[in-house]
Amino acid sequence: MIMLNNKQVVVIGFGRQGQALARWLPGQGAKVIITDKRSRAELGINPADYPGVKFVLGDHPVSLLNDADLLCVSGGVPLQLPLVQLALAKRLPVTNDAQLFLERCPAPVIGITGSAGKTTTTTLTGAMLRAGGYTTWVGGNTGDVLLDVLPQIKAEDAVVMELSSFQLELMTASPQVGGVLNITPNHIDRHGTMAAYIAAKANIIRYQTASDIAVLCEDDAASRSLEPLVMGELVWFSARTLVASGAFLAGDRVVLGGAASYDHVPHILLEKAAIPLRGDHNVLNVLAACALAGSLGLATDRPGILPEVLADTIRHFKPVAHRLEQVRVVNGVQYINDSIATAPERLMAALRSFSEPLVVLIGGADKDLPWDEAAALALQKARHIIVFGKDGEKQVSSKVLPLLRLRGAREDVLSRVPTLAEAVQRAAAVAQPGDVVLLSPGGTSYDAYPDFAARGEHFRQLVSQL
Repeated sequence: MIMLNNKQVVVIGFGRQGQALARWLPGQGAKVIITDKRSRAELGINPADYPGVKFVLGDHPVSLLNDADLLCVSGGVPLQLPLVQLALAKRLPVTNDAQLFLERCPAPVIGITGSAGKTTTTTLTGAMLRAGGYTTWVGGNTGDVLLDVLPQIKAEDAVVMELSSFQLELMTASPQVGGVLNITPNHIDRHGTMAAYIAAKANIIRYQTASDIAVLCEDDAASRSLEPLVMGELVWFSARTLVASGAFLAGDRVVLGGAASYDHVPHILLEKAAIPLRGDHNVLNVLAACALAGSLGLATDRPGILPEVLADTIRHFKPVAHRLEQVRVVNGVQYINDSIATAPERLMAALRSFSEPLVVLIGGADKDLPWDEAAALALQKARHIIVFGKDGEKQVSSKVLPLLRLRGAREDVLSRVPTLAEAVQRAAAVAQPGDVVLLSPGGTSYDAYPDFAARGEHFRQLVSQL
């Protein structure tokens, strides 16, 4: 653990994580310099709100490293940036907020990563621990930056931390319980190759010890492939296989057993039909949360959470915002916000969650991911497809139109519009009672919005005005 007192720390990137570092580091005795390509006006900051912090904005001059003892990289900052590469070449310690937190947290941490389902699983796991009697802190890549609450966390508490590949690729520390939900093609524009992306995700268990727990998905080949890295107890979750230790489906029942159970024997928690979230992907998220929450007792030698507590928490859980969230029913048409779907895999999971006729809104900015399977499934499942945004044509039209022609289908089942606002208007015009209008873009929001949440909020606003 790097001591921070009297150290000069350069923080690159002043987003949510950089701001948390600017608040926390001075309290550790560090001399802090913040650098961001954006101007003070673009950032909307008042330096007086960060006493003792120096700001170097508009550029990342290499001179910042002359007297630096440590470089902290915010999650959205690529490691290929010249300033980061120079720091690595000089063997200057490079870290981030997540590692600084893990190194200092007095309570056990459940860390969760995956290409999809992280936030839902993190939120549900936190709810299970709270219901089980733990004072629980939830945050990380979503919600609170946990450095902000670190002084309040006690040894007897529990922490649930969502971790992205952007955070993990730098980290050389792993949580006591580390879960890998799934790894499917995503963020290849950032990591370069699928192998590099998997390697970043693997850091959540790579540095565990023999007393720690790894939770992996039996149904996901990439998650399963990390088994050789496991140093401690291995707990599985699966919707297809009856695992010896972990959470699984037995027919249509959710079962928890083995090391993840409070008494190491199997317990039926509830029927699959009682899960209030749509889609098979959410069944896996529920199984993962059961395995993760159940494993905390094993990691800490504390009493595990009773099966009835886990089951009751699942029954009363509500979808997290922007994740298959019902916004409104208008003239018999459901409007569903799945703005979190920023990759084709997530679009496919959303499409498979509905049996109703679909009007699907697809678009945004592309991440150079394969679209063939998603386009074919959209054509199969949707009554009408509306593409919007910067790369809507690139993502869908080039794939769907040849399929339409091959099958002799009419091309008027596909609409093209520039913006989300026009997409909603078009959807309202073509939707019929009983239909579902599904915003599940499959692309990022960065062509028009700062993040997927802003896109989802705009969708809500547009639907509320219909």
